[in-house]
Amino acid sequence: MKHEVTLRQFRYFIAAAVSGQFSAAAQAENVSQSAISNAVQSLERQLNVALFERLPHGVELTPQGQAFFHHAHHVIDAVSDALNHADLRRQNIEGQIRVAAGYTVLGYFLPDLISRFKHSYPNIDIELVDMERPEMEAALQSERIDLGVAILSNISDLARYGHHRLSSSRRRLWVSDQHALANESSVMLEQINNYPFIFLTVDDAETAARRHWGLPDFPERVAMRTRSLEAVRGLVAYGFGVTILSDMVYRPWSLEGKRIHAIGISDPVESVEVGLLWPKGREPQGLVAMFQRFLIQACDHDMARAGMGSRRGGGLL
Repeated sequence: MKHEVTLRQFRYFIAAAVSGQFSAAAQAENVSQSAISNAVQSLERQLNVALFERLPHGVELTPQGQAFFHHAHHVIDAVSDALNHADLRRQNIEGQIRVAAGYTVLGYFLPDLISRFKHSYPNIDIELVDMERPEMEAALQSERIDLGVAILSNISDLARYGHHRLSSSRRRLWVSDQHALANESSVMLEQINNYPFIFLTVDDAETAARRHWGLPDFPERVAMRTRSLEAVRGLVAYGFGVTILSDMVYRPWSLEGKRIHAIGISDPVESVEVGLLWPKGREPQGLVAMFQRFLIQACDHDMARAGMGSRRGGGLL
């Protein structure tokens, strides 16, 4: 007979998945490491699958674990939203909000948040607009959009806008399962420079990466530049090169089912922040302010839950 699962087990599992280590998860949750381990093992027995692959330097989600991770997040998020937005009178609020975002934010950051907002406010229409950074900045200045959600480090003059950080994401090295660095716990940029590099070029990624890495001769060899994230995954998984991307867009498997490892970088490589933008001096009002508060509260809650100042990663490159 199966035992009932608890929200605490879900929370401990998520902490382990986010941190990649049971010890770090225990520290984030302020419990013993055995509490994390026992919660994960109990879930694995309930599901009859292995959620994590145990590695020498931590843990990594299996394909089944990756799928369960998303379900567990939805459960925790739904509980949080129910507690924070329980006023049923809000169900009758109507209107439209115009929100612009770029490739990365639209694909990997906003969908879940928009879904949660719509669940609490079903009669508010979120008009999402796909915009490159220069177009978004122009649209904010001309008030053609209400809010922008962008990679803040890519904004040319952040002081021109009102802004609020929603998420911060570490960048790690991606390599194939058979790569010479695959079993390393951390690497230096000098080591990475020995291998062909694959650049993702959307969202000013290459320009920003070269600026933040601080090494004018890195990388020495560029294997390919592409706008397709799935192409990057496939090329890395097949061993054509390596890349450095954020945890927000990391998945341990390519579309072909080949393994991708993410390895920490010991050199100082800046995290990238995702945040809200609005015209300076024109604070959001009404429905826009409501949506702004929702995003801030949801992301603050997730950062606190992760215990590491990060919402599931949070930015590209």
